[in-house]
Amino acid sequence: MLLDTRLMDTSLLKKYDVAGPRYTSYPTVPYWETDTFTTEQWKDRLLDKFIRSDRSVSLYVHLPYCESLCTFCGCHKRITKNHGVERPYLETVLREWQLYLDLFPSQPALAEMHFGGGTPTFFTAENLAWFVEQLLKGTTAVEQPDFGFEGHPNNTTFEHLQALADLGFRRVSFGVQDYDPRVQQAIHRIQPFERVKLATEHARRAGYSSVSHDLVYGLPFQTQAGVRDTIQKTIALRPDRISYYSYAHVPWIKGTGQRGFQNEDIPQGEEKRALYEIGRDLLQEAGYTEIGMDHFALPHDSLYQAMQKGTLHRNFMGYTTTRSEVLVGLGASSISDCWTAFAQNLKDIEAYTAAVEQQTFPILKGHALTDEDMHIRRQILDLMCRFETQWQPGSSSEIEAALQGLQDDQLIEYTVDRVCVTEKGRAFLRNICMVFDEKLKKNQPQQPLFSKTV
Repeated sequence: MLLDTRLMDTSLLKKYDVAGPRYTSYPTVPYWETDTFTTEQWKDRLLDKFIRSDRSVSLYVHLPYCESLCTFCGCHKRITKNHGVERPYLETVLREWQLYLDLFPSQPALAEMHFGGGTPTFFTAENLAWFVEQLLKGTTAVEQPDFGFEGHPNNTTFEHLQALADLGFRRVSFGVQDYDPRVQQAIHRIQPFERVKLATEHARRAGYSSVSHDLVYGLPFQTQAGVRDTIQKTIALRPDRISYYSYAHVPWIKGTGQRGFQNEDIPQGEEKRALYEIGRDLLQEAGYTEIGMDHFALPHDSLYQAMQKGTLHRNFMGYTTTRSEVLVGLGASSISDCWTAFAQNLKDIEAYTAAVEQQTFPILKGHALTDEDMHIRRQILDLMCRFETQWQPGSSSEIEAALQGLQDDQLIEYTVDRVCVTEKGRAFLRNICMVFDEKLKKNQPQQPLFSKTV
């Protein structure tokens, strides 16, 4: 296969294509100090942040059910065709939410809400609408809240879209991945272009102001011609945002569906990077701007505007325009964040349900951030969202040496107190963040934890 090498540097790819975190948090989950963490500590820190803030809360709801298994997926999910699980699960999530409402001294102002999974559109439009109505009862209204959900184009109906639009949802993300039939067969995601087109048209008809398509590069059997076709089909539908994710091959994580193909079927190194650069160039030619890592948006979209204003934020939901420091995660496996602490729910649905029925917070593990953690977190967040950060020279000769190496490779420019990522360095953003990751440096993993950075 001939590779497009316009911006590729083979030596840099070989040097920096190592395993590393995606940095939706710092510390990253494998480095949480869970032994000293308690649920009471989480509640105390959450309550303190809620009181000190403007009561603004972001809400993430994990809806874990899918009818079939996509073999590229690393999310926590439950495969079933039994839709009798819908209402009982939603009722459990509402009981968990009530635990938080009882903890807060006043009603939270719901600034952001996102439904992920799994497949949120596994649930009927009627059940989702009822669920949202119940969630909103315990909150106060904010001006222009950001409500969104993830939808599978094969089962997202106009009724889904309209029911949620009537309750304030204006953003929807459709999982597309790839249009190549051979790739779809390998990842068990058979999804014709016509279905995506229809779902996108339905979303616009229902009044959604931001329609996003999720694409993945590095999937088994992907080719340059296939990626060009996928990107061109995507551009034809003109979604407001596009996520163009690197396939994270992490088959060692329990519960992932990553099987059905061999390692040699997966594009690696230069071949994989070429797929990204082809997609990026086509998107930029079509008027999309690269936002942070793995994201693109048209100028009218709020994600683009947030980056221009310097207000782009990143948390366990990915990139967001809302900067609330309180993120409550509801549902099995969800992760909550109050800036000074993280807490993850039990992953097993039955264990999660049992804990909530006992009126206890269904927390599996967490981490209380130290002052050093929060300082490093801010640096990594700034790099991820603004491609620059302030730093304290002389604090670590190891960091300074690593920064010098990155500058020698033209990936960053750094001065006495600032690090700026170059255009060339954006491909290696995760590597640049790793320079500041003290926990990773002090405890290099002996077993595989992370996907490749490039």
